[in-house]
Amino acid sequence: MPVDSVLRIVHAPGAGIDLVAAQRAAGDLLRALGISLDSESLKDTPERMARAYSDLFTPRPFTLTTFPNDEGYDELVLAKGIPVRSVCEHHLLPFVGVAHVGYLPGERILGLSKLARVVEHFACRPQVQERLTKQLADWLTQQLQPKRVGVVIEAEHTCMTLRGVQAVGSKTVTSTLLGSLREDARSRQGFFALTAART
Repeated sequence: MPVDSVLRIVHAPGAGIDLVAAQRAAGDLLRALGISLDSESLKDTPERMARAYSDLFTPRPFTLTTFPNDEGYDELVLAKGIPVRSVCEHHLLPFVGVAHVGYLPGERILGLSKLARVVEHFACRPQVQERLTKQLADWLTQQLQPKRVGVVIEAEHTCMTLRGVQAVGSKTVTSTLLGSLREDARSRQGFFALTAART
């Protein structure tokens, strides 16, 4: 889909959150797990839980700003170390890390801060890292029609480090490469060298 306007509004998917129902459900869950809510320090925990998950699932809406590539810039634009925080959809436990997002512009370039906004937009929902990585690359391709796109995410999953195998310190690395970054081995190696990702 070509970019036919400079500004587009990207809406948050967290609309329709019922904090009262979420608070009630959080209280029921804690009591079902044998946690008494009678103490002063725990009595407001269900409300805090509901608000915390509401925050995690509600990205800030933003205005997508693109500009004509008047200078014909034809090298990689790479934003490194964009913070990622999301929630594993299998256990509803957080995973946190960084995203490296790059593209080689076509006719339009993206306002740099919007790369971080897009990461937040797709991360603020129950997710799996593999899907998140591909969603970011596909979105950039759809919105900008760039010549190349590369996304690498490195994250620590608390569903893996705090429970189950308890592999403390382990990180998961995922990547999606499109265009010549996928097709050309030298371009691919150059992108990974720039991101310093261990794939």
